[in-house]
Amino acid sequence: MCGIVGYVGDKDSATVLVDGLRKLEYRGYDSSGVAIFEGTDIKVVKAKGRLDDLEEKMEKEYRPKGTCGIGHTRWATHGEPSDVNSHPHGNKNVSIVHNGIIENYLELKAKLIRKGYEFESETDTEIIAKMIDYYYKGNPFEAIKKVITVLKGSYALGIIFHDYPNQIYAVRKDSPLIIGIGENENYIASDIPAILKYTKNYYLIEENEIATITRENVSIVNLDQEPVSKDIFTADWDIESAEKGGYPHFMLKEIFEQPEALRKTVSPRIKNGLPDLGVETLTDSFLKSVQKIHIVACGTAMHAGLIGKNVIEKLCRVQTDCVIASEFRYSNPIINQNDLVIIISQSGETADTLAALRLAKQAGVHTLAIVNVVGSSIAREADSVIYTWAGPEIAVASTKAYTVQMSIMYLFAFKLALVKETVLKESIAEYCKMLQMIPEKVNEILEHSEKCKYYASRFQNANDLFFLGRGIDYALSQEGSLKLKEISYIHSEAYAAGELKHGTISLITDNVPVIAIATQAHLFEKTISNIKEVTTRGAKVLLIVNESFSVNEEVARYLLRLPSVDEIFMPLLGVIPLQLFAYFTAVLRGCDVDKPRNLAKSVTVE
Repeated sequence: MCGIVGYVGDKDSATVLVDGLRKLEYRGYDSSGVAIFEGTDIKVVKAKGRLDDLEEKMEKEYRPKGTCGIGHTRWATHGEPSDVNSHPHGNKNVSIVHNGIIENYLELKAKLIRKGYEFESETDTEIIAKMIDYYYKGNPFEAIKKVITVLKGSYALGIIFHDYPNQIYAVRKDSPLIIGIGENENYIASDIPAILKYTKNYYLIEENEIATITRENVSIVNLDQEPVSKDIFTADWDIESAEKGGYPHFMLKEIFEQPEALRKTVSPRIKNGLPDLGVETLTDSFLKSVQKIHIVACGTAMHAGLIGKNVIEKLCRVQTDCVIASEFRYSNPIINQNDLVIIISQSGETADTLAALRLAKQAGVHTLAIVNVVGSSIAREADSVIYTWAGPEIAVASTKAYTVQMSIMYLFAFKLALVKETVLKESIAEYCKMLQMIPEKVNEILEHSEKCKYYASRFQNANDLFFLGRGIDYALSQEGSLKLKEISYIHSEAYAAGELKHGTISLITDNVPVIAIATQAHLFEKTISNIKEVTTRGAKVLLIVNESFSVNEEVARYLLRLPSVDEIFMPLLGVIPLQLFAYFTAVLRGCDVDKPRNLAKSVTVE
């Protein structure tokens, strides 16, 4: 995610913009910048790094002096973090800041190059700025209207024109943007914390409404240039709560962000109905040559890798190992030249995972990183990188990072199966179509989150808890168990259901809590038999099952049905109630959900 702030009034604009951007630092960023009117001239200062780097640059080189401007903190998606790639983008005529991703930017860039435009950055945002410049004939509204009709993707835009000093334009689609209302001053921002110091009153802009903001006035019109009447909202929370978007904890907020995170990660990587990873180094010829895959990661990322292993082996018939990074690096692994090592890390700085990457590179094999943080060590050092585009994840217990990592593993498996011709092209296209529908299914589960809260209340006093599953459900069970123990401090273990009779069942007595997952048709009857084994010994069972399966009520005390999708995608749905169950259990037990004891978000030591 990125941060947008705009200001017009009587105050020093640079001060207001930087102050507002600091309130958005939790969103994550790698560079920042401002564009400020000095008279009718637009002065731009931007810098790679933190806001301190921007302020230092302004103090040492040039600090624009004016009372109207736009500012931005960038979280890179297109182009590495750098001064040039930082926002704002534009020229002496127009300057913009942008949150979101433009999916057809390459097509638009090619058009502009044919028109004689040259580009400095690697960003999709610069294309928007130049498109506005191309269409601008003296009327900002008409230029903006024409541009947004050709853009595909998501955007929140703050725009200033040389010909209209002390005036800001704003428009959005699928990316948040608000207008703050002050006394003789007004604002735009991507989130409320940026403006709470100055005002609690704001407008919400609907999609493709175009706003004009001046010191004295805010005008909002639709695409027919008809005025739109707006209700004024008043924030009644403190800054800390506002940063959580009104959610009581970042973890819950991030659980509910998963549909959007999945869309942002998946949609740009499906072109013409087929997977397109967008990584030049992962050529078809290289993928065809891959004979074995090693997935290396830690914690939740490793569990995403376990799902990937299952999917890759099922669709591609390529031997795939999934190994804990700390074990991989010290096990003297057997790595051959035609192997591929996939490294998964949310932060891109996980110490053991980074060491495993370096070990693989020393062995001379190709390394592919799946990371969330642009410019991180793992991203820089890997031969290939796929960014998950999940946005910042603040809660220590990972949720949305896990689901987007899984989604990348699915896309990779689809691409590999397509190249190796182990699955028909038509079937791959159908898989891609189904994957794009997963966010809607996730929303269905989130809309009934109270069910998970109820189940949590039935298990909250447990001292120990067991998760059971077979195959891909066992891999999912491991993540569910980790999530629960991370934040609720309940001891829990995940077991392959078929292993019960080999020792584990001796621990099952009256009211021992068990969460069982059964979403795979070919394993369903076997899993139900295992569940019956624990229920007959008094276990209190919550069964999570595909809604299309017929289940006798006597099998489990509690039953949670998931929306029906192709069973290969069930982990993307099954993890949602597990996350919610862990969250509500921790809340009911009075635990610090976002900052569990002894844990850090990024493990940068061995």
